Amino acid sequence: MKQSYATRAESDYIFNFWTSLGWTILTCGIYGFYVLYQLVRRSRDHNRRRLELLDAATAVAWERAQSEGRADELRPRFENMGIHLGVLRQMTTNFRDPVIWTVLRLLGSIVDIIVFILLDGDLVRHDAAERAAEAELAGIYGALGAQLTPPTGAPKQAHNYVARVIVTIVTIGIYFLWWTYNIMDDANRHFEENWVWEDNLRHALGG
Repeated sequence: MKQSYATRAESDYIFNFWTSLGWTILTCGIYGFYVLYQLVRRSRDHNRRRLELLDAATAVAWERAQSEGRADELRPRFENMGIHLGVLRQMTTNFRDPVIWTVLRLLGSIVDIIVFILLDGDLVRHDAAERAAEAELAGIYGALGAQLTPPTGAPKQAHNYVARVIVTIVTIGIYFLWWTYNIMDDANRHFEENWVWEDNLRHALGG
């Protein structure tokens, strides 16, 4: 679990839209390839890191439940955790190689649109499974005498992909800048919310 905490600065890359846009303009679009690479990479690596962390937190809780003789009582909650973690685990098998997607970008802007739709859909699925897992863990740890804050705020909603593509075409690509900002900012905020919850988990475990 400590490894998951230690590597979050590496996996959870925070974008600054205006800095990225500035460098993309200054490099005549070349920096845009790096942006796409990081968008795909951080989505993939964040999911892997969170799966590892939640898996470890579940294992610690299971050990406590067994030592306190409450494993059978809490077994349904642990089984639910398995379902939620299964969603995150399945997502690790998706085709999200950042290098390949960056190379595919040479085919044109259509690749950017495909990647944006995939990344937004991934974040929706990831966020839903993650929130469910965090809520379950909060219940488990609460039953074991450790206070763990359940997830707060509204779950991530999917973008209206058809509308965004149409507006991008109508505005000759200008709207695509706003879409890029959304993709960056949605994940940025997701990461920052995760960090607060992770710090709370560490406190609950006495770490």
